[in-house]
Amino acid sequence: MNPARVLDAPWLTSGPTSRVLALLNGGGEEARVVGGAVRNALLGIAVNDVDIATTALPEEVVKRAKAAGIKSVPTGIEHGTVTLVVDGQPFETTTLREDTETFGRKAKVSFGRDWVGDAHRRDFTINALSAGLDAVVHDYVGGLGDLAARRVRFIGEPDQRIEEDYLRILRFFRFHAAFGAGEVDRDGYFACIRARNGVASLSAERMRMEMLKLLVADGAVHATTAMADGGLLQMVIGGVSYGGTFAAMIAAEKALGLKADPMRRLAALAVALPEDARRLTTRLRLSNNEAKALDSMGHRWWRLAGMDEARARRRLYRLGEERYRDRLLLAWARAGSGSDSAPWIELARLPQRFTPPKFPLRASDFIARGVAEGPSLGHVLTLAEDAWLAADFPLEPAVLAALADQAVARLTRDPKP
Repeated sequence: MNPARVLDAPWLTSGPTSRVLALLNGGGEEARVVGGAVRNALLGIAVNDVDIATTALPEEVVKRAKAAGIKSVPTGIEHGTVTLVVDGQPFETTTLREDTETFGRKAKVSFGRDWVGDAHRRDFTINALSAGLDAVVHDYVGGLGDLAARRVRFIGEPDQRIEEDYLRILRFFRFHAAFGAGEVDRDGYFACIRARNGVASLSAERMRMEMLKLLVADGAVHATTAMADGGLLQMVIGGVSYGGTFAAMIAAEKALGLKADPMRRLAALAVALPEDARRLTTRLRLSNNEAKALDSMGHRWWRLAGMDEARARRRLYRLGEERYRDRLLLAWARAGSGSDSAPWIELARLPQRFTPPKFPLRASDFIARGVAEGPSLGHVLTLAEDAWLAADFPLEPAVLAALADQAVARLTRDPKP
């Protein structure tokens, strides 16, 4: 069945997208926008990437692009994919195909001209919708009904779809978190549980990509709870998960009007100690910046609970605004939903009302007081900085001179760095 539904998407019928579709239509060939762009347009949410399917073979796509002065990049030409770049916007363009052998990302394919068959080889019904220049939506697998019901459902037999690529287990929960409502599809859920050992075969990069998208989706709490209940979350994170802390972190972000942050949420879900952060860095092959953020949050977060303003200022100085905020939010989330949110909100908003000054004493101040360059100079600077922080950031010259003299005196009593 192919219900008639016209897509309200001006970007489809004008601009770069329409130019690509017009280029690939005609001469016995047809092209359509497929997958996420159609799904998102129907849901009224932002369309970021536009993927195109065509009956034209890759060589014909490249030929037509060249004739039209459009840049083409053979990003996956062995699988029929050519990326066309129009006005700086990339369009991943793939020839209709059938999987002749399926083993994850290395599936062997043969090219075809069957739109129905191409739809049936995709993962979920809501991702198999397509639309051409006329904006008519083509649905061969019940995707429109599932989209209306906010249901994420595998196309065909779930076990078979998962066996083709075990990443579809994580995608099932990620798409449910983003687009689903209520309980996860029962047949798909139990198929994921039966195949959960297949998660171990996935690369760290692919797991990272799916999990970080899942964690910032609106339905992340429900999806991760379902994963944990089915023994799937442990397969990904390799340790204990903290569902209550995860939900509390999301509530804290909302209370402060913060954008959902995948590292904050990952820390809440799976980090209690720095060792947890290091494990996740390896399992998900996090970037250096991501690893540093996760490690910082896991480092003595409990010391931020119950701080007064003066102590909070010192923490802000030591950590910097971003690290201070993220570690504080983890401490807040771990305090539990029963804790009074008002003090936490005041501490989280400290950077809005206080900017720590730079430490005003310099090495030259201590060299002038007879401290030789070397380890002793570094030690006396540390002593002076600690005293300056304890005194609540004074900037008066007389006070700073006294702090410098006191630090030199302490160094004389205890010369070892």
